[in-house]
Amino acid sequence: MRHLTRAEVRDLDRQAIEEFGLPGIVLMENAGRGATEKLLSAGVSGRVVVCCGKGNNGGDGFVIARHLENQGVAVQVLLFAEFDEVQGDAGVNLGVLRKAGTPLHTITEMSTGGNLEDHLANAEWIVDALLGTGTRGPVREPYAGVIEAMNRSDARRFSVDLPSGLDCDTGAAPGPCVRAELTVTFVAPKVGFAAPGATKFTGDIQVVDIGLPRRMLTSATL
Repeated sequence: MRHLTRAEVRDLDRQAIEEFGLPGIVLMENAGRGATEKLLSAGVSGRVVVCCGKGNNGGDGFVIARHLENQGVAVQVLLFAEFDEVQGDAGVNLGVLRKAGTPLHTITEMSTGGNLEDHLANAEWIVDALLGTGTRGPVREPYAGVIEAMNRSDARRFSVDLPSGLDCDTGAAPGPCVRAELTVTFVAPKVGFAAPGATKFTGDIQVVDIGLPRRMLTSATL
């Protein structure tokens, strides 16, 4: 299984949706459910705080929160955006959480002040579903402060697809980057994971199959 670049990740998603007719929301569901299984296998006995951005990485986080709650885990979701900023498949999954009554808070200031620190306190795990493979360059405020707050926490950290702040292609972290104990990545490892020093951010890396047709993966020689 070779490692994927940012461009290859995007192209596989595009092919799955446009050429194979596999809805993006199905891929998101598979990703979130598979990630949940990996997290539960790592051991969950306390509260889990799922930190979500407004994009598809956050959408994966919403799915994870739903499946954790279904397993009886105490979950809290922190959304670092306004509700109406979350669109598409991520918006659908956010809507499910809101209707289900899952504990959910928007932190639009995204500050590292008392409110965020209070939410992170006493968590066993923090799920990093802030930023995805499209991130380039240093993470800017206010997300930079959020990442720093997550790293200061005593909780175990679990990153979805890649640690927020890590460059998918280079493995560099030019600014604040989540230091995960476990990273669950989708389809295949990312090129940047093999870079010297990247493992201090990724921790253990586990790959989750999201249901892409075998023909796609064979043609991509993964």
